[in-house]
Amino acid sequence: MEKVNDNIEIEWNLTGSSRKELRDKAVMKFLDEKPGYWVDGVKHVTCYKYFVEKLKDGRKIYLLRPTFLNKGIDFQVWVERMLIDKDKRPSHYDIFKDLNLKKKENPKLFAQLMQAIEDVWNCKEPEDAKLNFKQGFPCDFVLKVLKWLFIEQDITYWNYEGRTMLRQAIDKELIEKK
Repeated sequence: MEKVNDNIEIEWNLTGSSRKELRDKAVMKFLDEKPGYWVDGVKHVTCYKYFVEKLKDGRKIYLLRPTFLNKGIDFQVWVERMLIDKDKRPSHYDIFKDLNLKKKENPKLFAQLMQAIEDVWNCKEPEDAKLNFKQGFPCDFVLKVLKWLFIEQDITYWNYEGRTMLRQAIDKELIEKK
């Protein structure tokens, strides 16, 4: 069986003031996707790349769909050139490690970053307001990636805690690494 991927790229800006609003808008966007199809015995899979955030350094954060992890409604968060010349999916561990570096470097500035993370967790748009650390990822990277990791958790675990699970994991990681 031959398979062809139909790759579709979309610029998309998602804003909302609640978990429900962000989740609903994301799911509705995904429901607008063109379904896969067959032509002359060839299976065509529609693959989407949603460019959702632009970082200060010009790189973009994008979502890839489908991923086949949670029955087709999920997505992966990717960052352009995260590894110098390669795109990568930032993991929860990448974020935990980065936050621990920042906490050790400058506890006072780190407290401001944690407030910015709290704001993103509360569905406010990411703002890094001159938060500059010497180590790790730029703060706009951390905040914008977390926005989408929180949304992903809200979709995957919408009948449970959603984004709270990741937020608790961040808090636990930082407390245990004093």
